[in-house]
Amino acid sequence: MQVNLLKSKILRAKVTDCSLQYERSLAIDSELMQAVGLLSYEKILVGNINTGSRFETYAIPAAPGSRTIVLNGAAARLGQTGDLLVILAFTYVPIEATQQWRPKVVVLGTDNQILKR
Repeated sequence: MQVNLLKSKILRAKVTDCSLQYERSLAIDSELMQAVGLLSYEKILVGNINTGSRFETYAIPAAPGSRTIVLNGAAARLGQTGDLLVILAFTYVPIEATQQWRPKVVVLGTDNQILKR
């Protein structure tokens, strides 16, 4: 048997821009994606701390070191610049491995810099 567990978490990611007309989804600084093991086009669950809204979308890499977090397309209607997000990804893990399983988590500061791993 396998269970669906948290794989990756970016906590307190500040939205740096919104683009309703852009055809992709949530752009995330590729360095932040790498820090938590998020893949390009991986399905993510996003929670907006400011509004309480939650939505599913996929991650796309933004320029490394840019600290960019951009809501694109329909997701641009679910937040605004300055909102704080929780970005989550999940994976299936064999039940035998669950005791040793640890997700990759980063907590971000006001400029989307990594404060804690």
